[in-house]
Amino acid sequence: MNLEYMEISIGEIGLAALLILANGLISVLLRLKLERQLLIASVRMVVQLFAIGLILKWVFAADKWYIVLVIMTVMTVIAGLAARNRSRIRYRGMQFDALFSIWIPSWLTTAIGLVLIMRIQPWYSPQYVIPVLGMIMGNTLTGVSLGLDRITSELTQRRDHVEMMLSLGASGWEAYREAAQTAVRAGMMPTINSMMVIGLVSLPGMMTGQILAGQDPEQAIRYQILLMFLLTASSAIACVLAILLVYRRVFGPQHNFLYWKLHESA
Repeated sequence: MNLEYMEISIGEIGLAALLILANGLISVLLRLKLERQLLIASVRMVVQLFAIGLILKWVFAADKWYIVLVIMTVMTVIAGLAARNRSRIRYRGMQFDALFSIWIPSWLTTAIGLVLIMRIQPWYSPQYVIPVLGMIMGNTLTGVSLGLDRITSELTQRRDHVEMMLSLGASGWEAYREAAQTAVRAGMMPTINSMMVIGLVSLPGMMTGQILAGQDPEQAIRYQILLMFLLTASSAIACVLAILLVYRRVFGPQHNFLYWKLHESA
């Protein structure tokens, strides 16, 4: 089967943008007050994507390991900031915990996928490393942000329950465990739901992009399965790691609950 790659013009993108204008009109008619956010989000998306397109063209042409490493680091820092900012209740050190929880699992699973499984040579090939890390990190970011938001909310709402368990002789971990389990489940649920319906309801971006570019559908599917396994593993490790780091922050060495460290963001 021969598939021809079709290029998209700026004019055709403009036609697609009319759909966003329709969304804005709906918002105005229904008084949803979302039109301003739609406009800002759309403009930011277009500017950011065109900017990253120019940057990636330069990175691909340069093909230097240290440039790829800088790009990976910048992506990781931005992801860490985004994960913390999505949480309503925060604590001192949350920024580091979010960054660390995203960094280790996403870089580790990307390395396993590209170096050990796909055997990409050289390891820093930007056309592989940056897109794959971006997809894995985006999913990991969602899991960590949901997990952190849920664990801090659970600890705030369950403060009396946690302190009662501690007063009855429970260890810090025993008092923390139920909230931790709830938070990990919350962080993992979007990935699990996505795996349940993939191929039936949703056709993921990586697979769709390869098929549109003329790749054999079977190979595109294999790439997508590999990616799903990698990002699911990364998300699971990251959620657990984030929850363990929160425990270390809010429970003292004497198994005392340091609830005063938790505060609502301004």
